[in-house]
Amino acid sequence: MNSPKWLDRILYPFAHHTLQLEAGQMHYIDEGQGDPIVFVHGTPTWSFLWRQQIKPLSRSYRCIAPDHLGFGLSNKPVNYSYTPEAHALNLERLIEHLQLKNITLVVHDFGGPIGLSYALRHPDNVKNIIILNTWMWSLEDEKKIQKASDFMSGGLGRFLYTQLAFSPRILLPKGYHERKHLTKDVHRHYLKPLATASDRQASWHFAVALKNSNPWFNQLWEQREKLRSINKLILWGEKDALLPVHLLEKWSQTFPEAKVIRLKAGHFLQEESGGEVADHIKSFLG
Repeated sequence: MNSPKWLDRILYPFAHHTLQLEAGQMHYIDEGQGDPIVFVHGTPTWSFLWRQQIKPLSRSYRCIAPDHLGFGLSNKPVNYSYTPEAHALNLERLIEHLQLKNITLVVHDFGGPIGLSYALRHPDNVKNIIILNTWMWSLEDEKKIQKASDFMSGGLGRFLYTQLAFSPRILLPKGYHERKHLTKDVHRHYLKPLATASDRQASWHFAVALKNSNPWFNQLWEQREKLRSINKLILWGEKDALLPVHLLEKWSQTFPEAKVIRLKAGHFLQEESGGEVADHIKSFLG
């Protein structure tokens, strides 16, 4: 595929790859050689989010980062469910297509349940898990999140997401602890893939899923013991204004064997502490 004109090839110098799924074409990057690291993004981001980690890590590892359908450079089919469950099946298809073995999974935001679903289904094929500001359980007890999801499920919420680009314009900047890291050029790379109302369906569906997918999240959590023997690193931006820091405590209490590193960054720590995140991953895997 050709690069869109707005894509800065210095910021994002990676080769384009695609996988044809039943619902549309999934874009992904596949850089370097060695043991595979699969980076799984959330909303309203795409593989661009991981560029500061992939550039150094691809010197020693094979780094794969897909764009979920509806995000980034992947197709944005109109009549698609866009549930986390559907994205999880697409990720599994990609991993099977590439025949990846002994994977390191790096997950963030909605990429947590999406990526960890694969680990629960194929624990023998996952060597390491690296968790960044995410969850894998029902968010029913998070009243603020549930109230927001309720509102976004309605007509006004859908209008905000699809017509006014609420997710990349408002929520994304709020996810930064220091806004200076969200330059106009970087912000453009999150706005352009979601340029039209139809392009923004997937981000709206994720907002709705914060409540509607709770039964699926709960099913994942009930299987958490399958992850016990897998090496785990938790990197957490403790200045996160989108997800409460007590989610970190739930991770660390459930998996006390996991190494935990707190960073003075917001929700998008890959952007604010890019080199530091890459160094911690390299050290953990090394």
